[in-house]
Amino acid sequence: MILGTQRWNDLLFLHWEVDAARVQASLPAGLTVDTFGGKAYVGIVPFCMERVRPAFLPPLPWLSWFLELNVRTYVRDAHGAPGVWFYSLDCNQPIGVMLAQSFFHLPYRHARMTARRSDGLIRYRCQRRGNTPPVWDFAWRGPSASSPYAPAGANTLSEFLVERYVLYCADPHGALYKGRVSHTPYEIAEPTLIEHTTAPAALAGFVLSGPPASVLAARAVDVNIHPLVRQR
Repeated sequence: MILGTQRWNDLLFLHWEVDAARVQASLPAGLTVDTFGGKAYVGIVPFCMERVRPAFLPPLPWLSWFLELNVRTYVRDAHGAPGVWFYSLDCNQPIGVMLAQSFFHLPYRHARMTARRSDGLIRYRCQRRGNTPPVWDFAWRGPSASSPYAPAGANTLSEFLVERYVLYCADPHGALYKGRVSHTPYEIAEPTLIEHTTAPAALAGFVLSGPPASVLAARAVDVNIHPLVRQR
């Protein structure tokens, strides 16, 4: 069953190595930190949400286009199924924030956000409402002709980080849910990272130091959203 569809565009994936035990301590019962080569990762992912709509409605100009920035890590459930655990998802569409919090049990936060594109350069800005941190700025330039977009190689770190089709979330009572999305595999490349901040991860309790261990950009993908299934 498909609940809705959307397009994810202008994706930037920034990831840092973190202590696996620290990640495990932040997870709810029923989830285990997923690692690659014995290392855990926390990611910061800004992107554009486009044509967001329920399966039975067309996209609406004032509602279906907005921005999102998420902080995430990677997990497995009791059956070993790999997925994503979100620490926060900032979004500049208040109705979308309310619906995601209420029906998908995801930690969305309302934010002021902008994204501007010029000559291959993307400048992305976010400031969470209700907080007093400085504005979070990201800027990157798409890959050069010598580094074209392509699917992630099998059994690589890039595949581990981006090819995730399951999310886990928990409701206020601690019940764990599993959701699924479907889309064609990402086509990714290494962009030129010009500006970034680790402040969104710091609010989630992770102090990330040094440059990212992985910097990837992805072409737009059309995504199907499937219903949540309660795990416990």
